[in-house]
Amino acid sequence: MTEIPKRHRVESRKLLRSRGIPIRFAIITVSTSRHRAIREGEPTQDRSGDIAEHTVRSSGFDVGYRAIIPDDRQAIVDALREAQSAACNIIIFIGGTGISRDDITPDVLEGLVDRKIEGFGELFRVLSYQEVGSAAMLTRAMAGICGKTLIFAVPGSPNAVRLALEKLIIPEVEHMIYLISR
Repeated sequence: MTEIPKRHRVESRKLLRSRGIPIRFAIITVSTSRHRAIREGEPTQDRSGDIAEHTVRSSGFDVGYRAIIPDDRQAIVDALREAQSAACNIIIFIGGTGISRDDITPDVLEGLVDRKIEGFGELFRVLSYQEVGSAAMLTRAMAGICGKTLIFAVPGSPNAVRLALEKLIIPEVEHMIYLISR
């Protein structure tokens, strides 16, 4: 990494702390089957959500909201608004980024963001390609800004969640929050 990005990260961290701007994540898993199981009182696991929460917390950040919702337009909108109401300024949507008919997460979020962060999806697919080969082209992972909230949509696999957070989101989170908080 060159000197300028390192300096920006350090300066962003200092400025956020001096201004008392917290970094608070929301983790929202989009899965109709898991949501249905919870609603029916059946046991269910959210391994990818657990990995996301562990990664965020072990990186020194707070998780202020967590939910499992169905692949449903209104559920996605409602969860985003609830996370914003819980003072979360970074929202990670896990799942629903593929190409099947039910995969609507990016479609819904693209209609809600003020600006897209094109580089996230591009870099995510490049890094994914290194791990899974040509199947990486099937993800519609994306990121954007909604007001002063960063929004990310990542595939639902544990490896994809780990890759997105560890390689892309966590390293730049303070810099991104600083930039959209100005």
